[in-house]
Amino acid sequence: MLEIGTKAPSFCNPNQDDVEICLRDLSGKWIVLYFYPKDNTPGCTTQACDFTQQEPLFDDLDAVILGVSADSSKKHRNFIEKKELGITLLSDEDKTLCELYKVWQLKKMCGKEYMGIVRSTFIISPDGKIVATWDKVKVRKKKTVKGEKIELLHVDEVREKLKQLQGE
Repeated sequence: MLEIGTKAPSFCNPNQDDVEICLRDLSGKWIVLYFYPKDNTPGCTTQACDFTQQEPLFDDLDAVILGVSADSSKKHRNFIEKKELGITLLSDEDKTLCELYKVWQLKKMCGKEYMGIVRSTFIISPDGKIVATWDKVKVRKKKTVKGEKIELLHVDEVREKLKQLQGE
């Protein structure tokens, strides 16, 4: 995981429309950069839908939401159309961006080891520094509070942290 306070690694990656999105072009804005394993899978769909639903709240905080996976731009377009997503998805087919942000890691499932994207989220400040990180993200967590089960959304946690960082 990248250290808080370090300069965010620079990138230029194609979005779902094959338009290159570069970190340098977003200078002066808050950026929520989240990495996810694969389009059209349950957890990744929930996460993308949660960010889409709350995108106006992030807009109010002058924040841009960028999702990243190793899927192609074409797969991203299909995912966006199928799920009516409003956020920007970046393609990282060669995993360069994933490696820069240290989210391309050895994973284990059902006793098998393989390389893959560890679900992670970064907040990048307007001056280009990493100011918050989450790794091994659970999109939704169940918690019992005063005997009542509640569901905590990762997107809410990210938005609250962004508000805190902005001094709101």
